[in-house]
Amino acid sequence: MTDSAKKPKRPRDTNQLAKLIADIATGEATDPDPKPTETRASKAGRKGGPARAKALTDEQRSEIARVAAQARWKKS
Repeated sequence: MTDSAKKPKRPRDTNQLAKLIADIATGEATDPDPKPTETRASKAGRKGGPARAKALTDEQRSEIARVAAQARWKKS
């Protein structure tokens, strides 16, 4: 997800979801704040990817992409 932290799961039942949305809109319920560990992990993930990409050579990145493509298209 591109947000700073994952959103909490919403009810799958449409009636429960509608009630939750109405409660949030009227102020009877609030969206729970993300836990500190979730926020920290998300922030670390955003930093880690670009740092890893910077540390890899072009050949290493190409090999990783090749292996990923093979795994994706591998026949079961």
